[in-house]
Amino acid sequence: MKEILVAGGGIGGLAAALALAHKGRRVRVLEKAAEFGEIGYGIQMGPNVARMLERLGVLKALEPASVFPEALIFADALTNEEISRISLGKAFLARYKFRYFVIHRRDLHGGLLAACRRRSEIILESSRGLKEFAQQGDTVTVACENGAAYEGAALVGADGLWSPTRQAVLGDGAPRMAGHYVYRGVVPDAEVTDRSRIGAMTIWGRPDLHMVQYRLQGGAVMNNVATICSRRVRRGEPNPGAPEELEEIFSRSHPAVRDNLKYVSRERNWVLHDRDPVTNWTRGRVTLLGDAAHPTLQYLAQGAQMAIEDGVVLAEKVAAAGEDLNRAFLAYQRERMNRTARVVLSSRFFGEYIHVDGGARELRNELARGRDPDHPWEVDWLYKGIEVSAKL
Repeated sequence: MKEILVAGGGIGGLAAALALAHKGRRVRVLEKAAEFGEIGYGIQMGPNVARMLERLGVLKALEPASVFPEALIFADALTNEEISRISLGKAFLARYKFRYFVIHRRDLHGGLLAACRRRSEIILESSRGLKEFAQQGDTVTVACENGAAYEGAALVGADGLWSPTRQAVLGDGAPRMAGHYVYRGVVPDAEVTDRSRIGAMTIWGRPDLHMVQYRLQGGAVMNNVATICSRRVRRGEPNPGAPEELEEIFSRSHPAVRDNLKYVSRERNWVLHDRDPVTNWTRGRVTLLGDAAHPTLQYLAQGAQMAIEDGVVLAEKVAAAGEDLNRAFLAYQRERMNRTARVVLSSRFFGEYIHVDGGARELRNELARGRDPDHPWEVDWLYKGIEVSAKL
């Protein structure tokens, strides 16, 4: 059988390659960057994706670099009051069978990369950004930006938010900018002065901002994420999301929340984007995966998780379809579209929920205070995960 080409060597592309290799397919991963690697900071991993990582044979290897929080805490950033929590102990494990953990993106990517390198079915090539592709019969030909060319049985576009594969398949232009700007920082755990919630993953929310904290790398460092909903974007003013706007929007927060800004770097920010759900990701023997197919905001912490689930489902459909890869890709997208669309739209809702003001904030807090910490009903559908089917 001809190899399957995967454009993009990030978390989703490597997960897809590994899943396909487990099904006996030869895979060539084409990564645009000069080296395989991952940028960013911490990433939260729900039990739904832990199940997929175990299936891929990498979950155990990730444990030394992982942290297993005792709870997910939501606090009001105006008062520093804990509003609600999801306990991650015995009841959570009994319900979902897998633990919730946090890990550095580099460690997650590195674990997947190491697993791919151990598979003879997988070839990893860097400096191979996709330029264009063409389909003829049972072959997809890919031309790379550096002049290299490849032939394969199919192409999986796992090439991220600004995916050139998506533009060739769908041609639907740029993703939607949410107007949210993210600043991040990682500091040694010993530098963190407020240790009252040190064992938890904590998110503070208030109008136009939120702050997230949790430990990484076995507890050695603290990951800090500060997000603002830019007022300058809403007013059409220049320099939206700049460091001075970060300071301005955080200025009315509780002193303990404001103090966390000292752990956040001002050298760079990330601008959040997503897309409205669509009804097709596939053209012939070419399909999309992860952020190329369904980019989402960060408010359910499920972007990478959905990409990993995509990879496992994709491989199952390919194994069931033999060489009818268009049929496999159509079955894959049918199984994934509603779940990923629900994540995209729910993430938008939770972004609003975190940032509400006035009477909406008072209602949110009242309702949240009454929640059962052992029953995370808002995300129960998500954390239960998926049953991977070979049905076409």
